[in-house]
Parts: sequence; structure tokens; C-alpha cells
Amino acid sequence: MNKHLGGFLIAVALAVGIAATSAQAKTKLRLAVGDPIGSAVGLTAQDFAKRVDAATGGKVAIEVFADGVLFGGDQNAAVNMLQNGVLDAVILSTSVYASFDSCMNAISLPYLFRDYDQFAAYLKGEPGRKLLASLDRLNTRGLALMIRTFRHVTNSKRPIVEPDDLKGLKLRVPNNKLWVEFFGPLGANPTPMDFKEVYTALQLRTIDGQENPVEVPLANKFYEVQSYISLTGHLSDGYILAMNKGKWNTLDAGTQEALGKAALETADFKFNHDIAEENRIVAELEKKGMRVNRLSPEQRAAFRTKALGLYPNFEALIGAECMAEAIKFAETN
Repeated sequence: MNKHLGGFLIAVALAVGIAATSAQAKTKLRLAVGDPIGSAVGLTAQDFAKRVDAATGGKVAIEVFADGVLFGGDQNAAVNMLQNGVLDAVILSTSVYASFDSCMNAISLPYLFRDYDQFAAYLKGEPGRKLLASLDRLNTRGLALMIRTFRHVTNSKRPIVEPDDLKGLKLRVPNNKLWVEFFGPLGANPTPMDFKEVYTALQLRTIDGQENPVEVPLANKFYEVQSYISLTGHLSDGYILAMNKGKWNTLDAGTQEALGKAALETADFKFNHDIAEENRIVAELEKKGMRVNRLSPEQRAAFRTKALGLYPNFEALIGAECMAEAIKFAETN
């Protein structure tokens, strides 16, 4: 063979080999979320993808899948799929993880946090770090805890401005006993229901209302079938950005550090985004025809007093140690 031709072929082979190695070196991760791509969670997932791309120089590509398409809308199934490695990464609510670890419910003690700054401090502090570490037994690497704005009640019957206004209302709640133990003693009829069934149930009046952060009734057009939104701010839950631990362990230390840093920056993004959007969303719901009921400090205090009286009922749903730690944090920070 002509030595020049041989050299050329060797060079081509090396170039192809380098290209193949480069292609193999790029890691693709699928990040699943249950909400629409334009929701706060969808935007948060996209923010994380951009930060990871920048931090790794394109070495890691995050592909976002919205609307629960990768887990059929079943968020409990998503936890198992992440654990088993069927999913690479997810953003799911702490109230979902509470089915697997009762300590997650500590975040959702009614009226635990006085404001969003205190809530964020809890998630970033020692309590939050412990919650993320607890995911290890689920073969899951917790990357960041993120706030979700406080939850409020919508319904089709009346304003909710004092605890007694809840009496007799059939309210959809998540499949979490803490919600049932809160609303039941206040006189409501809490009804656990898969979220994808809620709009139809509200439309047919098989339930009177539901409770969620304000973006939920806007994104899901509940204003078409609900007359009132009452800013009770009764419960909070957070979001967890997490990866399958096996997938995480395939990444080198530098890449892990980059993803961890990007996750914390994304948590800050979500905090700033959600807080800035909350008032705008309430105004938008008002424009859509919903009557907004803003509680006075005295009315909110009446709800909080009722909630504190129910705290002994929650201990079995959270665990004495986790509950005591959450209360101590709220009292001292």
C-alpha cells in the first residue's frame, strides 16, 4: 500500500475513533416532571438543563419530559421508577415522598413557617439536608430541595375566611393522611383523588373544591369551574430534584460537583421566580372571574390557632423526632 495512502487511512480512522469517543462521552439524562412545560416546575426543569449544559460544557445534556408522560401521571410510581433506574431524574413534591418517608411530612405541618424566607432557610439548612440524605435508602441522590408557594383553598360555594367556613365542603386533597387529619377535624370532607381527575370532578360538582398553590388553578383552568379562591396559606410542601443513585455514580467527581452546584442555583431560581409570580397569578385569577378572599392577620391567626391544636394528631404521621426538629427550627429561626 502506498505509504501516503496508508497514513491518510490511519488519520481518518483516528478521527473517526475520536469522534465516536466524544459522542460516547456525552451523557444524556431524562428529567421527568408531572406538570406542564410552562409551569413553575417545567420552567425550573428547563433552568436546570441550561445550567448543567453550561457547567459541563455540553458534556451532560438534560432532556426534560413534562406532563408526567414518563410515569403515566402516577407520581408514586415515579418514585419507584427513579429508584429502579427506569427514570434518570425527577422533580417531585415532598408530599409524594412522604409515602416513602414520613419525615417529609414535617415540611407540611400547617402554618409552620411564618414566611417564604424562613421556609427556604429550613430547606437549605440542616433539616433539609437530612431529608435529602434520607433518599439514599431509595437508591436516590437528592440534589436540591426547592420551595413551593403556600397552598390555598378554591371552591364553588362560598368564601373561606374563618375555619368554620370549611364545614361541609368536600375538598380534593393529595393522597396524604396529613391533609386528611388537618381538614377533617375542621369540618371539611377531605377527599383524596388523583389530580388528573380533579377538573372533571369540580365541573360535575362531585367535589366542591380543592387546595393547591395559586399557579395550579390558573394552569389547569379551575377558574372555569370554581368561584372562590381563599388565600388561607394553610400548608406547604416543597419539591425535590433527584437522580437515580446508580446513574449518579456513573458520573465523575467533577461532573457530580457541577450538577450539584447547578441544582442549588436552580433552587434559587425557583424561589425568586415563584415569589415574583404569586401576586401576578392571583391578579390573573381575579381577572378570570374568581373572587379572591384575602385573610386579615386576625383571620389567619384563627386558622393557625386551630391548626396548632391539631399538632398532636400529626406526630404519628411525621415521627416524633422529625416533628420536634421542625417545630424547634420554626421557633428559633
